[in-house]
Amino acid sequence: MKFLIDAQLPKRLANDLTAAGHDTLHTLDLLLGNQTPDEELAVLAAKDQRILVTKDSDFVTSFHLK
Repeated sequence: MKFLIDAQLPKRLANDLTAAGHDTLHTLDLLLGNQTPDEELAVLAAKDQRILVTKDSDFVTSFHLK
């Protein structure tokens, strides 16, 4: 599986998922790091077919699951 881990979650989670064999990015791995806007995270997740893992409640009202 492919994951994108948002800024509110620890880099350790991304490392653990990678160690378990998953293709995982954390926002710290991105050019803007933890300052990457939510809209860009959603676009990246959709483009790369990644599951966005977040604690950000804004995603509930801003984006719909398909």
